[in-house]
Amino acid sequence: MVEEQNVTLLLRDKGFKVTPQRLAIYNVLASTKAHPSAEMIFSQLQPYYPTMSLATVYKTIEILKEIGLVQILNVGEDSFRYDANVHNHPHVRCMCCGRVDDLYDIDPSNFINDVSAKTSYRLTGQQFYFYGVCPECQDAEKRQAN
Repeated sequence: MVEEQNVTLLLRDKGFKVTPQRLAIYNVLASTKAHPSAEMIFSQLQPYYPTMSLATVYKTIEILKEIGLVQILNVGEDSFRYDANVHNHPHVRCMCCGRVDDLYDIDPSNFINDVSAKTSYRLTGQQFYFYGVCPECQDAEKRQAN
């Protein structure tokens, strides 16, 4: 994740105002692996910034995406999730509780090369999402069954 002073420099370099709300939104994203939605970010920051609107959160996320500090995830829910880890990596979502986790140490390059070779597309990007039931929900299901 990027340090606050570097976020400030990036915002200014791209012609965006640096506001406490924008920095706070980035800090929420940079300090969690929960992949929050805009509503989650808004709820977390509302006590500290009571005049901030949900529209401010959405606008800031778009700005952060534009300057390369956030990636937008569409994991099959009604709203998007956001990740300050912009390095290309897959995600897995629990279909019971909605938790979204990062997946590391998985090399999708063979799959990507296969897609490119079989379609003749020049690929410009990809996102991988997997779906299942997280360990905590599996444990809860086992406890309910007993």
